[in-house]
Amino acid sequence: MLSVILPAYNEEKMIRKASDVIDRILSSEGIAYEIVFVNDGSKDRTWEEIEQAARENSHVTGVLFSRNFGKEAAMLAGLASASGDCCAVMDCDLQHPPETLVEMYRLWEQGYEVIEGVKRTRGKESAVHRASAGIFYRIISKAVKIDMSRASDFKLLDRKAVDALLSMPERNVFFRALSSWIGFRTTSVEFDVQERTEGESKWSTWSLVQYAVKNIVSFSTVPMQCVTVAGVFVFLLAVVLGIQSLVKYFSGHAVEGFTTVILLILMIGSIIMISLGIIGYYIAKIYEEVKGRPRYLISKKIGGTTMKR
Repeated sequence: MLSVILPAYNEEKMIRKASDVIDRILSSEGIAYEIVFVNDGSKDRTWEEIEQAARENSHVTGVLFSRNFGKEAAMLAGLASASGDCCAVMDCDLQHPPETLVEMYRLWEQGYEVIEGVKRTRGKESAVHRASAGIFYRIISKAVKIDMSRASDFKLLDRKAVDALLSMPERNVFFRALSSWIGFRTTSVEFDVQERTEGESKWSTWSLVQYAVKNIVSFSTVPMQCVTVAGVFVFLLAVVLGIQSLVKYFSGHAVEGFTTVILLILMIGSIIMISLGIIGYYIAKIYEEVKGRPRYLISKKIGGTTMKR
């Protein structure tokens, strides 16, 4: 059986549509399935729509968070609640084309354990967003040693791969990278990002920046290495200026004014403060991990007899 996990945050207009489209496509292909909606603390009628969908379709189940815990937590909760032999994760807004699920499932039947959905086209994006995404994925690709320039959360995982993901104890999880990091027999399918038909994107520019910073820190030490590089640069600059000052001193020409000193103090002070901020952010994440709080809290579950976990 195929479990389809759909994290949902303020997606009241898309729940029924997503359920109906996935049901039609998978039923026509004779694929046994369940649909697991995870309501990530929505403020609209998303949960009521999930309940209605579950009443109308026994294949639909729902998980209600006690509050908003984020998309990563919602995906993991869906995987933990799924009972299928393989699990697919996709966006509730149907920007991940449901037709691709069939292609992924057929590849799973051939023995592949991780089927990655890679973006052929990214849809409509601003130039700033596209450039920022490029920088983010270059850093992540370097960290995981895998090309993630076209990676997405749209993928299908064998039960073996799902269990491997769920067994990881870390709290700050980057699903997109971890699903590539675990290995297993992997292949990919290309898809075109679809335009939204209902509702609006829940990702603002600032939320995307926060998402990028959080995931880079959780999966990479590159920012810490940048601190080291900055320290080496300032040290070399100090050596050069130190030699220059000594040469002028012994030649009888004192350094005039305080401009150079002030600029150096400002520059070094800025680098120190930025470095402390980066180190502090890593320490904060370590603190979160040490506390060991659950990734999410479930307030309620609803739906069919297929839910076992």
